Amino acid sequence: MKILAFETIEMSASAALLDDENVLASVSLPPQKRSAQYLAPAIRDLLAQVGWKPADVELLVVAQGPGSFTGLRVGITFAKVFAWTVGADVIALNTLDLLAEAVPAEFTRVSIGLDAQRGEVIARTYERGADGLMAPVDEMQMLDLEDWVGTVPAGTFLSGPVLAQKARFLPENLPTIPAEFWLPSVAQMGKMGFRLYQAGRRDDIWSLLPIYSRPAAAEEKRMMKK
Repeated sequence: MKILAFETIEMSASAALLDDENVLASVSLPPQKRSAQYLAPAIRDLLAQVGWKPADVELLVVAQGPGSFTGLRVGITFAKVFAWTVGADVIALNTLDLLAEAVPAEFTRVSIGLDAQRGEVIARTYERGADGLMAPVDEMQMLDLEDWVGTVPAGTFLSGPVLAQKARFLPENLPTIPAEFWLPSVAQMGKMGFRLYQAGRRDDIWSLLPIYSRPAAAEEKRMMKK
């Protein structure tokens, strides 16, 4: 199966092409190249690199969020338009679920955090099941950064981009998984999407919406006036 996987969780983006679980090519855009401007050309060049036409893509795997408000809007919109145009199926992955998928096998319980701005984190805890896969044990919740890192139960390790972004504010000797697993992997996205596709999952492009860490500033102001 020909798969295009991409994420625009932050202001930059990355994409990969896979044949089933085999990664054929990938690209990461630097932070100064915002995804709204560079995402489509990057994917065009990636397709050309492996000799695919857009219509060759059978499955599109996209990061749904939580993540950057602007980045997610760009990514989900691109996914809908691309999938509708070429007739590809779509699977949208929760960012926290994606990060949990990449946790090394020796870790059985992990709390994953994403920066929600204003000193807060959106986090979720996962445990490894008998099938070897990580599954959530609670709902996503918004926490103060200090509360998240200060109340880690014994046996639970921390992960997520917020650890790198807020490193100077964090205490030393936190129980964390290795740093190379803190950030999303677009190759891992494609493999996870393929596994879910084989299990029968399909997402509806017409009802697909981003999962934001918090409402946009304008929306929050509107809600406060009510």
